[in-house]
Amino acid sequence: MLATLTAAIVAISLLAAVLIGRRLRRLLPEGHRSAETRDTVKLSLGLVATMTALLLGLLVSSAKSSYDATRGQVIQMAARVAYLDRVLLEYGPEAADARFRLRAMVEGAVRRIWPAEKGTPSQLTLERHAGDEFLTAMMNLSPQDDRQRALKAQATTVAFDLGQSREQLMAQSVPSISTPLLIVVVTWLMLIFLGFSLIAPTNATATLSLMVSALSVSGAIFLILELDQPFAGLMRISSEPMLRALSQLANQSP
Repeated sequence: MLATLTAAIVAISLLAAVLIGRRLRRLLPEGHRSAETRDTVKLSLGLVATMTALLLGLLVSSAKSSYDATRGQVIQMAARVAYLDRVLLEYGPEAADARFRLRAMVEGAVRRIWPAEKGTPSQLTLERHAGDEFLTAMMNLSPQDDRQRALKAQATTVAFDLGQSREQLMAQSVPSISTPLLIVVVTWLMLIFLGFSLIAPTNATATLSLMVSALSVSGAIFLILELDQPFAGLMRISSEPMLRALSQLANQSP
């Protein structure tokens, strides 16, 4: 919702800059429409356009890196959940309660991160009660031989790694796009479209091309903001890796 609203505001601002530039062009004295003046304006706009392109590239890179890192954490957590359940399965029937607690903890996390109801915000906060119950059930295991001791040690390591991944996921949920940087980019874009509309021919084709360009740039801003919200919007990270891990937990039996 925030990405859509911001992109709409950017689109309206850029379209307004185009229309204002067209109106100002009619008010300019004839001496300000000379070829030398247009060349000077083009050089100035070229410099601003270059700096804007660099900042847009920086925003895209930052948002994409954050999105990919978060997606990697989700895949890693799903793999650790499946592996942890497999280790507990190998431990024996004594780990059945720990496996049940693990499944309940993961199911609760999936429901909070990927809510079924539309419009419900994603929640990355850890459900302490379910996590504590699982850790208690696993730590209460009493190994009877070296094999079970090794399996419990491995399960403990994976469980703490899983908790660390969850904390990293929460830390990465902080927006990576700098608001002041975004404002500067939008301001420069408005100057660019205002300047181009001042020197562009006064016909419908030129005006339409400027408007289409403004909408295209607004779409780019929308995609950047969508990437910066990995668990919301149209480009949210899929829950498929975690759902597959849950299906493996449900299918495996002691």
